[in-house]
Amino acid sequence: MKFGYWLPVFGGWLRNVEEENMFPTWDYVKKLAIRSEELGFDTTLIAELNLNDIKGDSAPSLDAWSTAAALAAVTSTLEIMVAVRPTFHSPALLAKQAANIDHISNGRLTLNVVSSWWQDEAKKYGVHFEQHDDRYARTSEWLHVIDNVWKRDHFSFEGKYYKVEDNILQPKPVSKPRPFIYAGGESEAAKELISQKCDGYVMHGDSVEVISKRIQDMRQRRERHGLPPMKFGVAAYAIVRDTDAEVKKEIQRVTDVKSNAAGYKNYQQWLAGTQLEKQVSIEEYSVSNRGLRTGLTGMPSYIVDRIGEYEEIGVDFFLLQCSPQLEEMERFSKAVI
Repeated sequence: MKFGYWLPVFGGWLRNVEEENMFPTWDYVKKLAIRSEELGFDTTLIAELNLNDIKGDSAPSLDAWSTAAALAAVTSTLEIMVAVRPTFHSPALLAKQAANIDHISNGRLTLNVVSSWWQDEAKKYGVHFEQHDDRYARTSEWLHVIDNVWKRDHFSFEGKYYKVEDNILQPKPVSKPRPFIYAGGESEAAKELISQKCDGYVMHGDSVEVISKRIQDMRQRRERHGLPPMKFGVAAYAIVRDTDAEVKKEIQRVTDVKSNAAGYKNYQQWLAGTQLEKQVSIEEYSVSNRGLRTGLTGMPSYIVDRIGEYEEIGVDFFLLQCSPQLEEMERFSKAVI
């Protein structure tokens, strides 16, 4: 089992807690990334949103791509998984940028492809916002272009959304045959696209039973397409404490809904912009990415057993959130990893 974490580009993960003792600054995320390698973490996921999804759209947040390039230069073992949204990036240009970061990191760059959901953000940044299935149709073309320009020169393509003529991209990425590509999604359009064109499936937090069904479904899809096995990852919000009473107290703190908190403003847009198997309550939305559903909350022995259950059904890695991030990752490393 490998352990990764979400880089706190928003300055926290709790929509109901204003101050979490972590900051959307280069100094903080640099310190966190360097220390995470020492603590035994394997991956960091850098979310890409131009507005702050957690603390409210007026709050500061870090740019994903410039942050990824900078972290590539100051780390040595960490997988740098950068979220990328096709509607915000021309595929050939993004492939060029990513290949450069791949060289800086000596092959540690991976992509997590995300089809956009936040309509207000798109409008504020002058990007066309499409309906759900149209976004996935665009993503399919986008992946086709980026895969080919990474692998060969003199590639041409003309589709509904993109056109490139006699593309040349040098140097090619260090990673062969190309950087690893993850994606997530629960709609039929998403799962079918991911099973055909991606290498890994990243899921929001959920129970062992639900995650097991998703893994079985994706494995069957891969087999039908004659493709090799995928890697599977799950988001989780981690709370490690020495007693059950301490665990319950912390869960209460992170799920105490404050209706006036700026981070809840986009709740309805998030629901409208996604197609979920199961609705998310406003209490669960207090913590990002349904992380509490995974159940990595408890005393160390319980969490170790819980991780074992996920490992048995085929989960390869977790992407953790916690608050405050550095201090709680120190605790998780010592008690669990």
